[in-house]
Amino acid sequence: MTTDLNTLLTALYVKIDDYLGDRTRMGRPPKLSDAELLTLAVAQVMLGVRSEARWLRFVPRALPAAFPYLPGQSGYNKRLRGALPLIKRLIRVLARDTDLWADPVWVVDSTPVECARSRPTVKRSNLAGWAGYSYCASHSRFFWGLRLHLIATPAGLPITWALADPKIDERQVLTAVLDHDPTLTVDRPGLTIIADKGYVSSELDTYLAERGVALLRPSYRNRTPRTGEHLLKPIRQLVESIFDTLKGQLDLELHGGRSIDGVGARIGQRLLAMTAVIWHNRATGQP
Repeated sequence: MTTDLNTLLTALYVKIDDYLGDRTRMGRPPKLSDAELLTLAVAQVMLGVRSEARWLRFVPRALPAAFPYLPGQSGYNKRLRGALPLIKRLIRVLARDTDLWADPVWVVDSTPVECARSRPTVKRSNLAGWAGYSYCASHSRFFWGLRLHLIATPAGLPITWALADPKIDERQVLTAVLDHDPTLTVDRPGLTIIADKGYVSSELDTYLAERGVALLRPSYRNRTPRTGEHLLKPIRQLVESIFDTLKGQLDLELHGGRSIDGVGARIGQRLLAMTAVIWHNRATGQP
C-alpha cells in the first residue's frame, strides 16, 4: 500500500460519495455503502488481487481500518454485479471531470475477452447465448467469449464501451453504441474517430458524417491510399497500448466472470480503475 494509492482511493471515495449524495433506498441501508463498495472494487484491481475471497481476507492488512465492515465473498460478488449500472455512470462522471473529455480525437477498436476454454465449460456456461467462438487475427488464435469494444481518447481515457458477441461486426457495434448514447457526439465540432481497416464502410462513413464526425482509417491494399494515411499508424498504436494496460496491469483477460452480469461488472471494474487513475493523475498534475 503506497501513499499515492491511499490518496487516490481517498479522493475517489469522496468523489463517489459526493456524487451519490443522500440517495433514498428501500429497506435497511447496507453496512457497506455504494461509495465504499466501488472504492473497494477499484483497490482490488489496483493491487492485482483477482480472487474475491483472498481479497476480502487481504483488505484488513492492506487497508487497515479503511472499511469498518466487509461482506462475505457471495455478498461482495452480488453487490458488485448489481452495481454495474452505477459503475458505468461513475466512469462517465470521472471522465467528464478531466480535461481529456473534450479531446477532439477518439480511437476505437475491440479486443477479445475470453470466458472459457474447455468444451465442457462452454456447454455449462451461463454465458450461452451471449458469448461465442471467434478468431482473433492479432493474437492468431480462436477463443470463446465476448469482445470488448472501446472508444477512448489517445491518452487512454474511456469515453464509452460495450461487450458483444465476437461474431457481430465491429461497424454494427460502433453504430449501436453511438445510437444508444446520442449525446456523446453533440457539441463536439471537428470530432475525429481513428479506427483500423475493420471499420471500412461507406454506410458507416455516411452515418458518422451526418453527425459531424470524421472517420479516419487505413485503406485496403487494392485501394488508393488517402492523403496523410501514413500518419495514422502511430496513433493506431495508442489503442493497442490501452488494451495492453488493461490486460497486462489490470488483468482484463483474468476477470473470472461466469455470467453476463458478472463479466460486465468485472470489465467495468477494470475500466473504472483505469479511469480513476487518469482522473487522479490529471487532477494532481502527475504524468
